[in-house]
Amino acid sequence: MDNKLLELLVCPVTKGPLQFDRDRQELLSRSARLAYPVRNGIPILLENEARTLSDAEIDTLAAQRPAV
Repeated sequence: MDNKLLELLVCPVTKGPLQFDRDRQELLSRSARLAYPVRNGIPILLENEARTLSDAEIDTLAAQRPAV
């Protein structure tokens, strides 16, 4: 995913920043505790398409990047 695009995108629920997980092809919203899929390079920023992040995933995100 293009870094410039990632800088412009925000979580549709919280309007907070998103973090890209290249391995899982997901955009992660720590504040909403949601993971939005990226399909064929296109972010699917629909709440009903997102999966809920586990407590372990939230802890991993917190260790990688401080809350904004």
